[in-house]
Amino acid sequence: MNTLVAVAIAPIGVGDELSAEVAEVVKVIRASGLPNRTTSMFTEIEGEWDEVMKVVKDATFVLASKGIRTEVVLKADVRPGFSNMIQAKVDKVNNILDGRS
Repeated sequence: MNTLVAVAIAPIGVGDELSAEVAEVVKVIRASGLPNRTTSMFTEIEGEWDEVMKVVKDATFVLASKGIRTEVVLKADVRPGFSNMIQAKVDKVNNILDGRS
């Protein structure tokens, strides 16, 4: 079943600058081959439920396996019968804003 998640996976207690650890997480997500997009606050991942959740687990454990306390914030949109929602949702809003309804 198609699932689109927005996930933030971040280390806790490793200092003020987290970009190196976040880059490790994003590297795992990108290597999954699933459609994904990273923004300043979240990374979106789309695919079948089990595939997406495996990527979230693998990305989380890249930090946790080093003994780093890791926080995960996840929002999921499970929408049977749809695909490419990572782009289609944005396109729909942009079409409305551009007057193309």
